[in-house]
Amino acid sequence: MIRSHLLRPSLHHFLSPRLLGTAAPRGVAQEGLPSAPLLAQPQGPPLPDLLTFEDPGAFRVKSLAELARALGVFRLCSSTLLVNNCGKLMSIARSILGKRGFALLLRPFVYAQFVAGETEGEISQSMEKMSALGLRPMLAVPIEEDLGEGTGELRYDDNLTAMLECVRMSHSNAWSPDPMMQLKITALLSPELCVKITSLLQLQGWELQQLIRAMEGEPISFPGLEESENAHFRCGLRRLNAVAEASVNRVRVLVDAEYTYMNPALSLVTMAMMKKFNQDGAWVWNTYQCYLKESRCLLLEAVHLSVRESFSLGVKLVRGAYMDKERKLANQEARTDPIHQSWEHTNNSYNGCLNIMLELISQNPWRYRIIVATHNEVSVRYAAERMAELGVDREGGSVCFGQLLGMCDHVSLTLAQQGYSVYKSVPYGSVDDTLPYLVRRAQENRTVLQGIRKERTLLRGELHRRLGLGG
Repeated sequence: MIRSHLLRPSLHHFLSPRLLGTAAPRGVAQEGLPSAPLLAQPQGPPLPDLLTFEDPGAFRVKSLAELARALGVFRLCSSTLLVNNCGKLMSIARSILGKRGFALLLRPFVYAQFVAGETEGEISQSMEKMSALGLRPMLAVPIEEDLGEGTGELRYDDNLTAMLECVRMSHSNAWSPDPMMQLKITALLSPELCVKITSLLQLQGWELQQLIRAMEGEPISFPGLEESENAHFRCGLRRLNAVAEASVNRVRVLVDAEYTYMNPALSLVTMAMMKKFNQDGAWVWNTYQCYLKESRCLLLEAVHLSVRESFSLGVKLVRGAYMDKERKLANQEARTDPIHQSWEHTNNSYNGCLNIMLELISQNPWRYRIIVATHNEVSVRYAAERMAELGVDREGGSVCFGQLLGMCDHVSLTLAQQGYSVYKSVPYGSVDDTLPYLVRRAQENRTVLQGIRKERTLLRGELHRRLGLGG
């Protein structure tokens, strides 16, 4: 019989940075899980030239207008000044042009590049085209909350309706044999409460079974929360339960990570959802941000918890998108910077976490699943190489790749052509609904946006070929 476990303050709170690199493999070995060197660089044979992501032919499926639009958008996105001020600039344009004029300006350009559409018919048209290219959609409802943005239970209930509609669309349309969607918990639960729960987790343990009982409607009170906070927490848990109940055995729900000041609470809730709904496969997944120094410890804790609590573990592996704000907050609060000090350290962290999951999948592909959510070609190649070395089936479903809609198509299309499962993160909705989402994504991913020179070069090469200009 599995004894009851509490999700206590994470191991990383008690380990010095010097020990993080050595404590994790020992922990894996103690659980009887793979203990191979996790930060080693790939040593296997090079991949075939077909997976070098250098061929502009990957864009031959795009129309001339799509090539020109992508080049124009990427040219703008490469400007730090524009990306940093895009929210203000769009607000000014909207005030001058009006709602309708602004929508007409944005729709054929930035909106069309990064958003699938507003109506289900428009979304279906975009998704069918994507499916014809061998790509799969991962729908994302462009709603979220940050501190100070909460607007009460009615807004969260409206967000729940939108999430359930996303489940329905993902499942009812034949866009993918294994549909996925994204979920931000702060769209259904107050960020302020998540911050408070994160603080409480440093002082006391929380039992997953208690959260599950609250999800199912029991009037449980959690210690440390005021009655109004308990009431809202129970409502939020019931909303999350409704999404998971609608999606289990139909659509895989990938929960996004957010800021470090609320992530422990988000993980707590996600692990409770996993314990309840991942008994027959990985239907609820959690996200791990590898630019964080603690990322490998957090992933290993999740692996150990999934073993102890007997549920399947789904992992979305990202580098991370909140670097500037995280560092600014750490500096303001005189805390240690939670972000790796260099790009190389982040790469090692990403590849190390990736290797943990691939080794587990090679042993038990039913129990573990991962989406390699990155635009970094080195990590994509490493994942493909390790899959080949470990004998992981590229079409088996346990490993898939993910990139944002409208970006990194030379990687996405090349992978799809080679038989890998590739998902594109697909926001949808009106211009007004998606604008805040696009602005926030642009600012969070400014490093990625500034590093798309190669994609611009390949797009330009294909455009010149179409126009008979050589290249």
